[in-house]
Amino acid sequence: MSRPVRTCTGCRERGDKAELIRVVAADGVIRVDPQQVLPGRGAYLHRSESCLDRALKRRAIGRALRADVDAEFLDTDVRSWVRAQAGAVSAESVADNAERGAKVRSL
Repeated sequence: MSRPVRTCTGCRERGDKAELIRVVAADGVIRVDPQQVLPGRGAYLHRSESCLDRALKRRAIGRALRADVDAEFLDTDVRSWVRAQAGAVSAESVADNAERGAKVRSL
């Protein structure tokens, strides 16, 4: 049986869903979804800062989520999540930030 595949919003390459980070917009809030189970629209990113940089530059995450996204939240909290996946930041501080989320407006 094949594994689920998703497209990275940064580099536009396809990859296994389990290897990507999911950012979700639900009930007017954007947050990182580490278990990939939260309801709502999702955007996927590889666990690399270069993919996040490309997605931010192209404003691709907001388009994928169909929401007006707070770029500062994405640049700080999602970047810290990406770094934690690489082992550069403690997972506890990242989890606290991910729970906080950021408010968004629908497009």
